[in-house]
Amino acid sequence: MQHPSPPRLLSLDLVRGTALLGILLLNIVSFGMPEAAYFNPRAYGGWHGADLVAWAVNFLFFDGRMRGLFSLLFGASLLIVTDAAAAAGRDPARAHYARMGWLLLFGLAHLWLIWHGDILAHYALVGMLAFPLRKLPVARMVSLGAVLVLVSTALFGTLAHDAWRMSLLPQPAQGEYASLVEAFGVPPAARIATELAVRRGDYAGVVGHRFGEYATSPFAMLLVYGWETLGYMLFGMAALRTGLLAGAWPRETYRRWWLRCWAIALPVYALLAVWLVAAKFSLFAVLMAAVTLPGLVRPVMILGWACLILYAARPEGGLSRRVAAAGRMAFSNYLATSLLCVWCFDGYGLGWFGHLSRWQLYPVVLGVWAVLLAWSQPWLTRYRYGPFEWLWRSLARGSLQPIRNSLANRSQSH
Repeated sequence: MQHPSPPRLLSLDLVRGTALLGILLLNIVSFGMPEAAYFNPRAYGGWHGADLVAWAVNFLFFDGRMRGLFSLLFGASLLIVTDAAAAAGRDPARAHYARMGWLLLFGLAHLWLIWHGDILAHYALVGMLAFPLRKLPVARMVSLGAVLVLVSTALFGTLAHDAWRMSLLPQPAQGEYASLVEAFGVPPAARIATELAVRRGDYAGVVGHRFGEYATSPFAMLLVYGWETLGYMLFGMAALRTGLLAGAWPRETYRRWWLRCWAIALPVYALLAVWLVAAKFSLFAVLMAAVTLPGLVRPVMILGWACLILYAARPEGGLSRRVAAAGRMAFSNYLATSLLCVWCFDGYGLGWFGHLSRWQLYPVVLGVWAVLLAWSQPWLTRYRYGPFEWLWRSLARGSLQPIRNSLANRSQSH
């Protein structure tokens, strides 16, 4: 027998759907350009005029914040799934770790076979660590999350310090320093040419390169990004427990928190953007102003984003319903986004990789958004879950789960 979710949980789908759409504003750079362009527009794709405006809008409003929203929602979903398992008489630990184990396999398959920027495997690994923390009091969740974010910021700060220290050496462009330049600076022309040749090549060549460069990246990511991600998951658990993500706060409260959070964070981001442009995106400036220091104010702006979404959303509005449907199918839509984008950019598809400037990537984003918003709601009028949500649920529970909606449920969804 199907038990419908409480109507208030529509709020989670709205926030998740917004994060799903918004994260492509950043990921599109990794789909369409050499890797260093993600952090440093000087590396590739243009950093003047419309290209600089495209970078600045993303830096001020979206960079890191959409990923952070996803992390918050992952923590909230962890609570929902484990609470539901306990209420149904199932072992919460077994239900959770089965889900995380299968998500890890999905993520590794996505990483190895489709796109090197996978986040699913990372979430699976961090989710395994988050489970024992789910019963902490809200205050301790927030305190521990803040400590983890500070640890993450300090770790990234050591990269900036190392770059500054090694730049003073007589021959700095060696070893570790060269790796920092390739990831965050302006890589040598030969490195860019190699990336262009690989991504414009055939599927076998792309996969072979991916195995060589990224085969074990989720485990390295756990050491580098895991602190921050775990902190955000704890914030998400606390936000659900307090009613924030459940949509239980008065609209005026959401408005006040949105304005307060952005009043704190946006001026800081603006100052960092000015520093980056004035420094012409030097390696040290990128590592400090784009990688390290935003970690101190990013959680504040993420909270502001969540409050803005829940304040501005109209549950009965057509756009809100479509965004919520996309969020309800976020797993399927995340994979669909990767398939659409690699088809657009890689050599075994349309082969646009490296041919578009930064601002020219965003019509592609609009096209992908249109597809996701167009198909999600009609699918959910017929089926209970997205296709990959259904597969994940069936594998984690060890049996095929019912997927078709009843006629009554279909009529209610229109």
